[in-house]
Amino acid sequence: MTLTRGSIQGYEIDRMVLLFSMMDGSKEIPCAVSASAMDNLEHVARTAPEGREEQFLRLRDRIEQCAARKFDAREFEGKPPGIIIRSIDFRG
Repeated sequence: MTLTRGSIQGYEIDRMVLLFSMMDGSKEIPCAVSASAMDNLEHVARTAPEGREEQFLRLRDRIEQCAARKFDAREFEGKPPGIIIRSIDFRG
């Protein structure tokens, strides 16, 4: 089944990640993308915390494509298992 767009939970400043979800049918898959990954995608030095959700929205399609690739490859991390996207996931 193909993942579909879920919700945005917001920026977690302590971990420097933006939390969001993808849906596998009715099952919610927790996801996170690092602040540095988003900054690298936009070629900016550092986005302010209050601008992270807006930045995510600009990059959402690319981030969700990456999450879908990691989902298909079963690259889950953490508890509960989820998808974490870092800068390295966009190289290549």
